[in-house]
Amino acid sequence: MRDISTQLAQWHARGEDFALATVVRTWRSSPRMPGASMAVSRSGEVVGSVSGGCIESALYEIAQEVLADGTSRVEVFSVSDDDAIGVGLTCGGTIEVFVQAVGADFTEFGQVCDRIEADTPVVVVTEVRPGAPARHLVVEHGRRSGDLDATEDEVAILLRTMETGESVAFVAPAGTLIDSQHDLLVEIFAPLPRMYVFGAIDFAASMCTLGAFAGYRVTVVDARPVFATRARFPDAHDLVVMWPHKFLETAPIDNKTVLAVLTHDEKFDIPLLEIALRSSAAYVGAMGSRATHERRVALLKERGVTDAELGRLHSPIGLDLGARTPEETAVSILAEMTKTLRNASGLELRDLQGPIHPPPQENPTALHRTA
Repeated sequence: MRDISTQLAQWHARGEDFALATVVRTWRSSPRMPGASMAVSRSGEVVGSVSGGCIESALYEIAQEVLADGTSRVEVFSVSDDDAIGVGLTCGGTIEVFVQAVGADFTEFGQVCDRIEADTPVVVVTEVRPGAPARHLVVEHGRRSGDLDATEDEVAILLRTMETGESVAFVAPAGTLIDSQHDLLVEIFAPLPRMYVFGAIDFAASMCTLGAFAGYRVTVVDARPVFATRARFPDAHDLVVMWPHKFLETAPIDNKTVLAVLTHDEKFDIPLLEIALRSSAAYVGAMGSRATHERRVALLKERGVTDAELGRLHSPIGLDLGARTPEETAVSILAEMTKTLRNASGLELRDLQGPIHPPPQENPTALHRTA
């Protein structure tokens, strides 16, 4: 829902009801993961997608029915059903979608959208109860609200799940999370993963655009205030004028953080990379020629960087796509970041066997209520 939350917040703020369709489960091949959402306003406007275009027409009609009577639906689309071929789900998979009406009675919805916009963690629990209006529980640090009851212990479980830092959606079977006779859709909206781009150059501007599009919170860092400007980097979430290594000494880094060093200057690169390669960052890449890379490695070794630490360095940065322009180079860098984070091969799909999409993540914390 994150990708359409801005539009949904506007509808909710002006009092326009809408039907929200969310993928809750998938089997076999599916173009979208649990949590993917599509919404239909009472005026007929549509935002979002749950299947890449396969079943949206059918869901549009279902959304109209949900808006008419206010009760939720659970719909399953599969190639084993005669209707599935009619709506175009020919990819060989099965998708279960929960469709609920969202109106003024879901008073916390605006709060949820505000937290998502502010990149503040929040959990939304929705009772998957067909034939009845949806009930919800909204949990964040220091606050819970909604018309779905939960004990302090159950809220604590949700908070621990939120603290893992993963944005996921999954179904908790009836009775496993809170005292409900129905399955629960748990949506965890964690802060966006961080992308740090060092060097305020034209390649960095393209990295900002693609990084933000791919769902990162992008920060550009450069010691030169004349170059690190909002006019040059309109897509960056944050601009920091500081020596790169000084910034990285205190910047938050975790196993989802990616770093692109584009500075091309040893006085910036070497102290920065020394810190970066010893951090928990998922990806550290540095731009430059092969000769530049060899000199960097020699200088880093002089500073005590080990071979194992140097093995984490992606340099020269990016995949071999034949990139020439800043935009093409940014595509190659983002592709390498994604390949590294997903532990993927980077090969052409036509040369591989097996499922194209990875299986959906199971319940990430083995949520169970204590007796």
